[in-house]
Amino acid sequence: MKVCILIPAYNEAKNIARLVQEIRKQGLYALVVDDGSADATARLAAEAGAEVLVNPSNQGKGFSLQRGFDHIANQGIYAALITMDGDGQHALEDLSAFVALFEKGGTDIICGNRMNNPQRMPLLRLATNRFMSWLISLVCRQRVEDSQCGFRLIRTEVLKHIHLASTGFEIESEVLIKAAKKGYRIGSVDIRTIYAGEKSRINPFSDTWRFIVYIVRELLAR
Repeated sequence: MKVCILIPAYNEAKNIARLVQEIRKQGLYALVVDDGSADATARLAAEAGAEVLVNPSNQGKGFSLQRGFDHIANQGIYAALITMDGDGQHALEDLSAFVALFEKGGTDIICGNRMNNPQRMPLLRLATNRFMSWLISLVCRQRVEDSQCGFRLIRTEVLKHIHLASTGFEIESEVLIKAAKKGYRIGSVDIRTIYAGEKSRINPFSDTWRFIVYIVRELLAR
C-alpha cells in the first residue's frame, strides 16, 4: 500500500531536513508544502528528498493542507496520506501504527490520540483539546478522541468527496465533520507527542472561538 506523508511547514528550517530524511529511510514518500517561509525550509526539504510545493506568501495551515490534499489525490497512486507537523512534535516511530490500523480496514480517517498520555502538554491546550474533541464527537456522531491532533491518516478517497473551505487551523475540524456527514468512519491510535518548549501557533482563545463559529455554521447548514 502506498502512503504519502504530507507536511505543511512554515519557517521549519531547524527540523525539516531531519524529518524528511527519517521519512525517506522508512521507504515513504514526503510532500512538503512550504507556506511562504522566510527561512530555508523549502530548500532544505528538497535537498533531503521531499517533493516541495511553495506558497508565494503565508496563506495558513488550511490552505497548505488543501493544496497538498489536491496534489496527492490527483496523482491517483496513494491509498492514503498521513499529515504531520514540521516542528518535530510528532514521533516518526508512530507512522507504522497508523498504517497497521488502516490496513485492518473499517476506518477512513485515523486521528493520533495524545489524550491517554498527555505528559508535558500545556494545561490550557489539554483543556481546549478535550473540550473540542467532546464537541466535535457530538457533531460527527462518532467518538473522536483527539480532534485537534494534526498527526492523522486520511484515506485519499475521502478527499475526493468532501469540499474544504478553511484556510486556518479549523481545517482539522472541517475534515472530520464533512467526512462524517458522508458516512466515513473515524478511528484513533495512541501516539507520543514531543514537547521541547515550542510555542504553539494556535491561540487557545481566538482559534477556539473560530472553531466554534465554524461548527455552528456547519450545524445550521444541515
